[in-house]
Amino acid sequence: MIARLAGKLVETGADHVVLDVGGVGYLAQASTRTLGAIGPLGGDVTLLTEMQVREDAITLFGFGSGAERDWFRLLTGVQGVGGRVALAILSVLDPGELARAVAQGDKAMIARAQGVGPKLAQRIAMELRDKAGGIPGGPSVATVPASPASARGDAVSALANLGFRSAEAVGAVDAAIGELGPDATLDALVRLALRKASRA
Repeated sequence: MIARLAGKLVETGADHVVLDVGGVGYLAQASTRTLGAIGPLGGDVTLLTEMQVREDAITLFGFGSGAERDWFRLLTGVQGVGGRVALAILSVLDPGELARAVAQGDKAMIARAQGVGPKLAQRIAMELRDKAGGIPGGPSVATVPASPASARGDAVSALANLGFRSAEAVGAVDAAIGELGPDATLDALVRLALRKASRA
């Protein structure tokens, strides 16, 4: 099982990247969120990965954060959700937004993803509602920096997973962003937001 890749970025496409790792090119499918943050060709990149082995194919999927990979694993455990559909969902919803959509049963939000109809969106929300709480809101891989919006969503998700109500988590994270600035790292945001939420 390949869990992580670190190498030179040699190719990007609409739905994939190719990393040169020790002279071997690894093609990994990725969400548009990860593709948008991965950096220029020739740069050093680290991706968390998930490998799916089927009778007719072996597919590698790449992620810029542990939270994104965890959600991918949960999504592909739902009947009717393959790897490509899971990436389509993660392309339109960051982990924090997806956590809120599942918690609130917001099938319309989930159905924004290409290839996800109302019935599948409802199944995702229902099946994952009790499972999503175990996902840690871990920081993004350092060499694939999260966008400010993604870092905010991941930080909110992290606090929600620790038991804070959605409104509390959002308020604490926004207060942390106000103090640290929009370019703060996810780790710094979560630490400060936890202190602020605990004082509330």
